[in-house]
Amino acid sequence: MSISRRGFLQGTGGALIASLAIAEGTKAEGTKAEGLHQILPARSIAPTNQKWVMVIDLAKCDGCGDCTKACNAMHFVPSMQEWIRVYEVLDNPQAGPYYMARPCMHCDNPPCVRGCPVGATFKRTDGLVMMDQDRCIGCRNCIAQCPYGARAFNWSEPPHTPAELAHTYSLEEGWPHRKGVVEKCDFCPEMLRSGKLTACAENCSMGAVYVGDEYEDAVTNSKGETIQFSKVTKEGAGFRLLEELGTFPRVYYLPPAHRKYAAPGEAKS
Repeated sequence: MSISRRGFLQGTGGALIASLAIAEGTKAEGTKAEGLHQILPARSIAPTNQKWVMVIDLAKCDGCGDCTKACNAMHFVPSMQEWIRVYEVLDNPQAGPYYMARPCMHCDNPPCVRGCPVGATFKRTDGLVMMDQDRCIGCRNCIAQCPYGARAFNWSEPPHTPAELAHTYSLEEGWPHRKGVVEKCDFCPEMLRSGKLTACAENCSMGAVYVGDEYEDAVTNSKGETIQFSKVTKEGAGFRLLEELGTFPRVYYLPPAHRKYAAPGEAKS
C-alpha cells in the first residue's frame, strides 16, 4: 500500500481535536490497582500494574508486511480488516521513501473512547484501549473519531476457520469475529503479561518493532535488543503520529534516519 506522508496525515486528520482530560488513575505511575477502583470502573483496571508502550524504528522497517501477516494469523483477522498496516511513505526529502507500520495507537487521551455512546471501547490502566464487541452497537462513531484510521467494521459475517470458532470470546482475545461490530489492534495483552512480545514484534525479522513496560523504562524487539524507552522518546529521537491533536499515542516512531544516543558528555554520532 503506497501513500505519501502528507496524504496519510490529511486522510487521518479529519477527527475532532482531542481535549486534554485524562483520567487521574491512568496517570499515576505505580498506583495500586485497588485504589483505582474508587475512581475508575472495574473493567478499566488491568490485571497487572504495568503500562505498555511500543517503539517502531522506521530505519529498520523494510516493508515486508510480516507484522501484518503474523497479526492476522494470531487473531484470525478477516481479509481487508488488518489491525496493523504497513504504508510506503514517498515524500520525505531528507530520508527518501520509507515504510511505516501503523497499529492502533492506544492513545492516553483517546477520541474513540469519548465518542462511544455505550462504553464499548474504553481505556485501561495498563495503557491499552480495549474493544468490547458484546457492547458494540455498530454505530461506527469511534471510527469517525479515530484520526489514525486504526479501526475496522465488519459489514458482513466474516469467514471463519474451525480453530477460530473453537475459541471462546473475551475482551483480550476478541474472536470469533462477528458481523456488525468494530474491531482493532489489542496489543496482545495476554502475551505481554506472560513476558512475550506482541505478534507483530515477535515476527518482525528486521527487529523494527519494540514493545515493553513504560514503568520498567525498556522495550525489546525480536532480536533480543533492549533499548531505554525514556532515552529514545524524551530526548528528541522519537516522535508520535499527529501528537499535535493531544491524543498522546502510546506508539512512538524512530525516524528513518536517526542519530545514536551517547552517554552524557559524549559526542553523538
